[in-house]
Amino acid sequence: MELRQLEYFVAVAEEQTFTRAAARVHISQSGVSAQIRQLERELGTDLFDRSTRTATLTTAGKAALDHARAALAAAGELREAVAAVSGLLHGELTVGMVSGCTVSPLFDALAAFHQAHPGVEILLLEDTSARLIHRVRAGDVDLAVVGTSHAVPDGLDALTITRDRLVAAVPAGHPLTLIQPITLADVAGHPLACMPPGTGLRTVFDQACAARHVTPKITLQASAPDAIADLATRGLAVGILSSSMAGAYRDRLTLLPLDDVDDPAVLALIWRNTRGPAVREFLAHGRAAFTGQDADR
Repeated sequence: MELRQLEYFVAVAEEQTFTRAAARVHISQSGVSAQIRQLERELGTDLFDRSTRTATLTTAGKAALDHARAALAAAGELREAVAAVSGLLHGELTVGMVSGCTVSPLFDALAAFHQAHPGVEILLLEDTSARLIHRVRAGDVDLAVVGTSHAVPDGLDALTITRDRLVAAVPAGHPLTLIQPITLADVAGHPLACMPPGTGLRTVFDQACAARHVTPKITLQASAPDAIADLATRGLAVGILSSSMAGAYRDRLTLLPLDDVDDPAVLALIWRNTRGPAVREFLAHGRAAFTGQDADR
């Protein structure tokens, strides 16, 4: 059994076709198929159901997938550990960021890390918080900045960046500005502009509405705070944002805290483990950028 066979197996499992997997690993489709067949012979069972155009994992394939990913991750950590001992940190660091959320300290941390370790290739990707949490758990994203309704998602470590109350953002003269304090029931009577499902802020809002048996009228969804603020400014909907997000729009919107939403929207840096030296090094720069701690601590 060779590491390249495990790499091809994981690629086919994730891409669900041999053609896309071959393009991903930069060899011919026949080469991928041959290596997968050899792996299956060594294991004594089929890993894929080839009866359809989609390469579907068999029961044995599903059982093998996490172990294959773990083996590849361990091999990568071995290479990084040896490089770190020699003072040369190499490899890749995959960092996720929730879509539509510009987090300047994250970019500061990335810049400091790159300056200290130029040999590490940094892959930055955007996705919803829910998918990023899943990808960090699965091990294909090393760290991610996500929004969540809990400070620490189950099974992960986290550094809390912000904890914010939810606010309703409305233009001057809006009827809600005459009510103090306002509640979920008050905003539910108006069209709302919210983040989409899968974001931490939306999760907090939906859970609070469900707990109080409130049915909101969400007519617009946008993944960027700027878009929600623009919609609210034009009177198209009441914007639902966190207080830190909404702070940038005080010049054109009135921010009304939702009095009966008890749980804050949490923005956090999350990771699964610190076995890889690249992850450990980035966390030092992340703590420095987000909390002001010394990066050497």
